[in-house]
Amino acid sequence: MILVTGATGFVGRHVVRRLLAEGRAVRCLLPASRQQQLPWSQPVEIVTGTVLDDEALFRAVTGAHVIIHLENAQWWGRPRDLERIELAGTQNLITAARAARVGRIITLSHLGAAPAAGYPLLRYKGMVEEAIRTSGLAYTILRSGLAFGEDDAFVNHLAMQLRANPFFFLMPGRGEVVLHPIYIEDLVSAIVCSLDSPDVVDQTIEIGGPEYMTLDDLVRTVMRVSGMRRVIIPVPPYVLRWLTGIWSRVLPRSLITAQWLDILATNRTARLGNIFEYFGIRPRRFEDTLLTYMRGRRYLLPMLRYTLRRRPRAI
Repeated sequence: MILVTGATGFVGRHVVRRLLAEGRAVRCLLPASRQQQLPWSQPVEIVTGTVLDDEALFRAVTGAHVIIHLENAQWWGRPRDLERIELAGTQNLITAARAARVGRIITLSHLGAAPAAGYPLLRYKGMVEEAIRTSGLAYTILRSGLAFGEDDAFVNHLAMQLRANPFFFLMPGRGEVVLHPIYIEDLVSAIVCSLDSPDVVDQTIEIGGPEYMTLDDLVRTVMRVSGMRRVIIPVPPYVLRWLTGIWSRVLPRSLITAQWLDILATNRTARLGNIFEYFGIRPRRFEDTLLTYMRGRRYLLPMLRYTLRRRPRAI
């Protein structure tokens, strides 16, 4: 039995879909509010609860031999949400997993994560990594580059920003930060492959796609593929953080969040070829993949639906 936390998130729903397609037994820990419209056609065992509910956690981990821990608040949470859901939730999960003698925890982190990082998202991710490494449980930590796909919350939000402003795009700095984007299906393949690979047990592995890209290159690629050309205006990151704070008070949800800017605060790359060396996966290129779903896609209605929808309720 494989327990998946955060199963309805961007990565989680793709992971569960892949596990079910391979015929694996899957159990998901989900609050009742996320069980209304599950994104899978196959039946899945559901335990109602959250990573902050000790009783639900113990029910969820009992009988599980592996936990794929994906619960997070990185796209919408404030620092206090990151502390509760990412750090406290992981510590609760470790306690329950040790009591139930779970075999291994597999979790997804970020390139650049470190307990001493100056940016809240990367700092809490680093603290989560440290908690798992010192838990006494077998583990695999995958530090991933920027994950993108048809329903992601980063590249699609770039396209929504371009649609929202037909004249210019505000670039954090000069777009010199180097990113290492990875397609969601390649990332999911790495997570699923790690289930059966003894070589990645008790390892922290950094993975990304087949190419490095500056933020400027990434934005221009999105403009080219989507057909939405805009004037790029460099803006100091601290000014964007200030504007983001205003937007988040005016709109139910902001397309740019503090965590979004944390990801763009520093270079985030892994060694090219890591994903092939560890998992035998040949990752797909960024622009080639965007062409399969972004060209001709309309972003006005998705942008309005997102910005006017109520923020997720903190679990």
